[in-house]
Amino acid sequence: MTGAPTAAPTAAHVLAATGGAGEHRTLIITLFSVFVAVTLGITVWAGRQTKGTDDFYAGGRSFTGFQNGLAISGDYMSAASFLGIAGAIALFGYDGFLYSIGFLVAWLVALLLVAEPLRNSGRFTMADVLAHRLNQRPVRTAAGTSTIVVSIFYLLAQMVGAGALVALLLGASGEGSRRWIIALVGLVMVLYVTIGGMKGTTWVQIVKAVLLIAGTLLITILVLNKFHWNLSELLGAAADKSGKGKAFLEPGLQYGKDGTSKLNFVSLGIALVLGTAGLPHILIRFYTVPTAKAARKSVNWAIGIIGAFYLMTIALGFGAAALVGSKAIIASNESGNTAAPLLAEEVGGGAGSTGGAILLAVISAVAFATILAVVAGLTLASSASFAHDLWANVIRKGRTSEKEELLTAKVAAVVIGGISIALGIFAHRLNAAALVALAFAVAASANLPTVLYSLFWKRFTTQGALWSIYGGLISSVTLVIFSPVVSGNEKALFPGMSFDWFPLGNPGLVSIPLGFLLGWLGSLLSREAADPKKYAELEVRSLTGYGAH
Repeated sequence: MTGAPTAAPTAAHVLAATGGAGEHRTLIITLFSVFVAVTLGITVWAGRQTKGTDDFYAGGRSFTGFQNGLAISGDYMSAASFLGIAGAIALFGYDGFLYSIGFLVAWLVALLLVAEPLRNSGRFTMADVLAHRLNQRPVRTAAGTSTIVVSIFYLLAQMVGAGALVALLLGASGEGSRRWIIALVGLVMVLYVTIGGMKGTTWVQIVKAVLLIAGTLLITILVLNKFHWNLSELLGAAADKSGKGKAFLEPGLQYGKDGTSKLNFVSLGIALVLGTAGLPHILIRFYTVPTAKAARKSVNWAIGIIGAFYLMTIALGFGAAALVGSKAIIASNESGNTAAPLLAEEVGGGAGSTGGAILLAVISAVAFATILAVVAGLTLASSASFAHDLWANVIRKGRTSEKEELLTAKVAAVVIGGISIALGIFAHRLNAAALVALAFAVAASANLPTVLYSLFWKRFTTQGALWSIYGGLISSVTLVIFSPVVSGNEKALFPGMSFDWFPLGNPGLVSIPLGFLLGWLGSLLSREAADPKKYAELEVRSLTGYGAH
């Protein structure tokens, strides 16, 4: 996160944060191992029931609205939510909490505009909706490319969270240790996807959502109890311990310093609110339920569960600021990604205590569960898009067998996992929530305009879709490359270089309007007129569900 204070994490700090005792580390490793073993067991069980593409991509459309709502929550409440937002609030107070608000409000866009029409119109991927009324091969190529790029951005955030978390727990402060940790997470996520498909991934996400809510609730209760259930007392203590006084509880600590930071805040807000409805791994979740009514119920449940979680991030973030302190958090991880585990240890009894070690181990295992479940969902979304959209419908032109398509999806999962591991190794300095915000910006720039135009605008054409997807994708990724996230400061991806001519940390303010503008302009300038019959057919299907899979 640009503008965040920095400090070099030391082995002594990290070991102190985990209590340093061998038996505590044994407990931590045992809990991790138990969770991984249980979820792999679920994955193997689900894999035995996965017979074809319908099962692998959409879980056989067999999940209820409540189950899918839990799974969506599990997909959405990522390492960025649990680790990144807690850290952002602990370091920046009010400005950090803006992430929570943005992530939650985004679901209203998904519910009102996308969930039901998408479920009615598509089969497995976002591209299925576009291909219904547009030229299939070019739009599938564009949508598949966009899906993979967005998923890799999002995967980066999870890898960063995993590296920070497990390095904290194992007392591993070296670069080599983090690389091995990220590689291990990548290996497990590939196993989840290749063995269990959507059924296995969904059940892992359901288990993880229940664990995350329970763990967060426990920490919230313990934090509030320390401050006599007085929120004002908690906020006051956080402001005092932060060293920033009242400014910690007011807007502007991170985003109000100058005109650029204010614009960065607007850009971030737009990306967070509009990005969810364009995230591929969220969009494919709507295909796992049997009806449009169940899809709508899924989102209603997800909003309730996610809303409760984001309310509790107030206790996580401000509790970490009040009880752990920003200096200790920064010493452990410069971007604040370890604030939540450190808080768990503190409310459990402090560093070195058995209670602190147990709670640290439990909460860290939950956070690790969060990372594994989300990376599995992301890998599935991107591998499904490659196999179904690019391989089966573009490269093979529909001449592929179901068995070949499934094999392609599994190979793609391995390749995408490898790319994510390689990039994750270099991105460990960045805040997980900031990285996810970039993924939201790319999704809102490339995917959302195309989906909305396709569903609701009669004159939308294939050229409009291509301009929108490629224009939004290229502009957002280019602006990220030349932003302070990648170079020009100590916390950038490449801190020793300086080519940050674009001043904003999030490209949404420029790239999202550009994506919509290019979709509109491309359609108006297109030589090929839109087909009113295909639009009418898609409109009926999206609104009524008639003819839906």
